[in-house]
Amino acid sequence: MEQHNEGFKEDTVSLHSEHSIKFNGNEKSTLQLVTEEPADTENGGHLESIIGFREKKKAAKPLPWYYAPVYLLFWVGLFFAVVYPLFNYLPTGVKLAEESDLPATFVAQRAEEVLLKIDLMGPKIAGDYVTEVTMVNFLLDEIEKVRREMRSDLYELEVDVQHSSGAFLHWQMINMYQGIQNVVVKLSAKSSNSTNYLLVNSHYDSKPSSVGTGDAELMIVVMLETLRLMATSGEPFLHPIVFLFNGAEEQPFHGSHSFIKNHRWSANCKALVNLDSAGSGGREILFQGGPNHPWLMRQYKNSAKHPFATTMAEEIFQADLIPSDTDFRIFRDFGPVPGLDMAGCYNGFVYHTKFDRFNIISRGALQNTGDNVFSLVRSISNAEEMYDTEAHSEGHSVFFDYLGLFFVYYTESTGVALNISFSLGAILLVCLSLWRMARMTDRSVGTYSRAFGMQFLLAILGFLLALGFPLLMSVFYDAGNRTMTYFSNSWLVIGLFIVPSVIGLVLPSTFYLSLRPSEKIPHAYRLQIVGHAYCVLMAVICILLTVVGIRTAYLFMMCVFFYVGALIINLASRLHDKGYLWTWVLGACQILPYLYFTYLFHALLAITIPMTSRKGLEANPDLLISLQCALGSILALVFLAPLLNLFRRPKSMVAGLALVMFIFCMISVSGVGFPYRAKTNVMRLHFLEVHRKFYEYDGSVSLEDSGYYFDLQDRRLETPLLDKINLTGLTRLDEECKTEMKCGMPCFNHRWCAAVKDARWLPRDVPVDLPGIPILQLLNKTVIGTESDPRFRFEFVVSGPPRLSLFILPLDGVKFLKWSFLMGMLDNPSVYKPPYHIFFGYGSDNSPIKFYIELTKDDHNYEVPLLKLGVSGHYMSHLSYRDPTTMKFIESLPDFAHPMEWPSSYERYIF
Repeated sequence: MEQHNEGFKEDTVSLHSEHSIKFNGNEKSTLQLVTEEPADTENGGHLESIIGFREKKKAAKPLPWYYAPVYLLFWVGLFFAVVYPLFNYLPTGVKLAEESDLPATFVAQRAEEVLLKIDLMGPKIAGDYVTEVTMVNFLLDEIEKVRREMRSDLYELEVDVQHSSGAFLHWQMINMYQGIQNVVVKLSAKSSNSTNYLLVNSHYDSKPSSVGTGDAELMIVVMLETLRLMATSGEPFLHPIVFLFNGAEEQPFHGSHSFIKNHRWSANCKALVNLDSAGSGGREILFQGGPNHPWLMRQYKNSAKHPFATTMAEEIFQADLIPSDTDFRIFRDFGPVPGLDMAGCYNGFVYHTKFDRFNIISRGALQNTGDNVFSLVRSISNAEEMYDTEAHSEGHSVFFDYLGLFFVYYTESTGVALNISFSLGAILLVCLSLWRMARMTDRSVGTYSRAFGMQFLLAILGFLLALGFPLLMSVFYDAGNRTMTYFSNSWLVIGLFIVPSVIGLVLPSTFYLSLRPSEKIPHAYRLQIVGHAYCVLMAVICILLTVVGIRTAYLFMMCVFFYVGALIINLASRLHDKGYLWTWVLGACQILPYLYFTYLFHALLAITIPMTSRKGLEANPDLLISLQCALGSILALVFLAPLLNLFRRPKSMVAGLALVMFIFCMISVSGVGFPYRAKTNVMRLHFLEVHRKFYEYDGSVSLEDSGYYFDLQDRRLETPLLDKINLTGLTRLDEECKTEMKCGMPCFNHRWCAAVKDARWLPRDVPVDLPGIPILQLLNKTVIGTESDPRFRFEFVVSGPPRLSLFILPLDGVKFLKWSFLMGMLDNPSVYKPPYHIFFGYGSDNSPIKFYIELTKDDHNYEVPLLKLGVSGHYMSHLSYRDPTTMKFIESLPDFAHPMEWPSSYERYIF
């Protein structure tokens, strides 16, 4: 049994007095008081209070060890009883039959019926007939239905099908588009003279392997129903609303850029509600706002019926830790239009797969999103701030919801004041508590200061261990090629990352209290000092994060706030000095923050675990998951976990937690830990069927071959496939990367090109039978400029499928001066380095592209090779022809592998 020294002997305490005092006639309670002279009357009251305090402390004994598991299970049960149901709560979908009884209410059943029709159209790739004709006509028909129902005495409705072309710099490529279509609707109240519009945007195109029902046709039908409700309302609004049904978001972002730079209504758009998805069904999260327009958060607070939002998600997203992006970036950077970015985030396992279909989207999910979007659109369209949005640009916001029950927001400047105030206040209260402990035990303040100093060092160690143990687990699993074991069974993170974090949190203080009993300080006070040390550490971290401008510091402020609340109650009620009674107040005050932190990090894990299957090869995805588990465990349990020392045998409890971790590790390395499952948790297998042809300067062909180009998506690489399909000959591209642009591969976009050095190439003997081949023609090459400064000009024309790329590399001594593409790439050589990537995307117009390049050479000798030019054509449509060899290879894939593939050509020329 663990012995806890209370700072005095079992039967006596020496207080330097000669008197013998009996309490309640009990000889066992006798205190031997030895002094050289009698205590005076003035100090007698204080002495009696000390004696009484020590008698009460003597009665405070640790609880039996078997209550410790009950204590831990209570908090686990609280999560499943409160947090889990609230996180998954969805409202009941409103039926058409209920519409008459619920006026001005989003009707999920109507939206659901429209969604089914869109789903049945199949994939919607920009440039395909179904996207450019069928879907556009369908939207026009649905809008016409709204027009027929509209209150024409109150509103005006204008419809425009936009066709436009343009270009912009995006990451490391020039992103060009031609004939992109958007369906744009403007709804205005006849009574309004406002020229400031609210923009509501989502997209109806999809990835080639997906129908796109969740991403983002769900949002399209929500917009249609919102348009109908606004157009039939008897309450006119102040500001016109533009609904942008975006035809090319997956290209990427051609539709949004086309609108914001080319449409006649774009200049009047002063606020944005952007709707997208990284999942299918469930609740949508507000994960970006503004920037610098906190009034938009106020609108969300006042209108959202089912709030779900957090500043932490915004900062994670903007730090590029999430492998996704939205049109919000385009409106923000090229408008700029401030707004709110909302996205579906549930069941990201089916995102961009063929399993993103109508049958997995509940009516409740439609109702949840519809309620929020309709209320938000109505609120912002009546906002006074819309008259002059710049006048209300007041910095960033701190925002979050509490279990979906209510929404909190405040400005960043208010957040700084709160963080600093509560953190400094916490430090002062801890000092007051230590002074009171010293006074009540008749010990010096220095004694308690030294004890606090030691516990503060142990708190730092505990914090580092709570972070370090899960991170070490992720490193060990990566070293053993066992990453993502939680991908299909997310409950494994409990034993793999959360339990190690809790062990790290309690280990230093538990061993110190057990192995270093104190003769001077009662155990109840020592346990309080553990909490005080963690409180000061949380306060210091809060201040540091605030100083560097991280708004997520509010989490640490919240942590400190509730601990301070408990400390104030304990000091005011004197439970602070009554044995372990203070722990009841502390535990009660920790319920609210515990519920919030577990809710928040459960949400983050539900969002990010599916993303690990497309996080790429370089970063260990377990690091991100383990870090989230560690931070969540620390914030939720930093003051609760050390209370294990309330019970006897706390070291045995730590050993029990270690046993739980070991059991989970054993489970994770069994078949349970295999990441992938057919249909529900698939391995994303991205590959192209490529035919390559390399032309030399004299026109001869130096290479012509075919094969499969794999852009592997997760850390497990090709390992899960090795014993499932024939991958004989699969190689890396290290040698090609030394000599060829982009390793000689037709990398599709900036993400593919950034990862091409880690790609795999599987040669095949049978040439790929392509649906077509891009045609590049050299129209002209001439020397221009002056005799002293001659320059050379190439003129080309290229035609091909709806998506093609050019890769251009100046050879030694050559410098590009001008070209017909955006000059921003050439004007910023420190940012954009050759080979240059120019991406073309077509919509309804596939006419050839003419372009020129002007260059100079150091020695002015233009009769030698000057540049390399690669042309790749991408036949992404699911309707494009796949040859029999390709189809046989696809059919041989295991059921847990989901292919996103298409035929592609690559020709490399030297001019």
